[in-house]
Amino acid sequence: MSGTHESVRKNIVILGAGTAGTMIANKLRHRLDRADWQITVVDRDDEHHYQPGYLFVPFGGYSHDQVVRSRHVFLPDGVDFVIGTVDKVEPEENAVVLEGGQRLPYDQLIIATGTTPRPDQTPGMLGPEWRRSIFDFYTLDGAEALAGALKRFEGGRLVVHITEMPIKCPVAPLEFTFLAEAWLRARGLRDRVELVFVTPLDAAFTKPVAAAHLGGMLDERKVHVETDFMVERIDTERKVLVSFDEREVPFDLLVTVPLNMGADFVARSGLGDELNYVSVDKHTQLSTTFDNLFAIGDASDIPASKAGSVAHFSVEIFVDNFLEHIAGRPMPGAFDGHANCFVESGDDKALLIDFNYDTEPLTGRYPLPVVGPMALLKETRANHLGKLAFRWIYWNVLLPGRPIPLPALMSMAGKHLPETEREKQEA
Repeated sequence: MSGTHESVRKNIVILGAGTAGTMIANKLRHRLDRADWQITVVDRDDEHHYQPGYLFVPFGGYSHDQVVRSRHVFLPDGVDFVIGTVDKVEPEENAVVLEGGQRLPYDQLIIATGTTPRPDQTPGMLGPEWRRSIFDFYTLDGAEALAGALKRFEGGRLVVHITEMPIKCPVAPLEFTFLAEAWLRARGLRDRVELVFVTPLDAAFTKPVAAAHLGGMLDERKVHVETDFMVERIDTERKVLVSFDEREVPFDLLVTVPLNMGADFVARSGLGDELNYVSVDKHTQLSTTFDNLFAIGDASDIPASKAGSVAHFSVEIFVDNFLEHIAGRPMPGAFDGHANCFVESGDDKALLIDFNYDTEPLTGRYPLPVVGPMALLKETRANHLGKLAFRWIYWNVLLPGRPIPLPALMSMAGKHLPETEREKQEA
């Protein structure tokens, strides 16, 4: 009998054992009968990185061991973990092909392979100055190399640069700028450094209220902002960023956020857009092309921030939807693009922003009106402590799929609408 039952077991394959993939594996394993569903998770290695920690590494805040742990430790019993590199997905055949030829058949496929910095996509970025005067901090290697460069930096022009949107954690370049400014001040170097923030956006951030607030903070810290800058190449001989409209930004030390792209196998499989993000319904994360394929977290093309909080909130909606979907019923939940992010501002303070597809970051209190305890769009020490506490929550609560008492959908409770928005709503 057991052999017969085994033969009808269905396969869920999850590509990626990062934040979203690990949470999904934990939540689904606890809610699906093992006799009916086999869950397999695929990733290229056994190193799970706490990516928000990269921000602190250049300033000596976190060590390697504090941001890297073993992936399989966070996967539950009853989940197969396959270490391998995905060559392609064959959606018409319901199979994943790994490099080397191993095939993994699936009944349901969940792509959670995230997004990756691609310095190779900008001419000159990976040239002779890479990790000498040009650094990134969106990889652990880059953040560790940058820590060494900052120790040796004695003055000059420090440029923080975003190549193109979307990027992982869109506030991180601003956070780095604020932390660098405070770090230079603490070492008596601030007067010897010209700080420049270079962005392809028309302001410091994408949303007007937050952009005005964060732009004001850059002004207070005497950081020059170069907007609408679309980099064409980096002239490494002259140490200059060159834009498509031929503007130039010279640097002594460049901290860049390279173009972010989804996994290459997405392109090889014909599943993605020009940046290799999988096209999905923004409310359910179901593929717009295949009825048994989902993309979660940074791997999808949903118009939300590519941030851990989005992965967390969307997974909460996704799991209930997925269980209905595989039972042949309509998916009742609709993810609203909810994101919240702590924004480190230096001097042991941080802001908190909370927003979704339709509502930009506003002032107020979170998660409860009046009580908070977190202040929205306001620098406080409590927000900074919240950011630091999140690392423990990430390893011990979030990844194992334990419940967090925060609503997955954004609430307007405690938020203050600006006058123009209030007038619009009243009209």
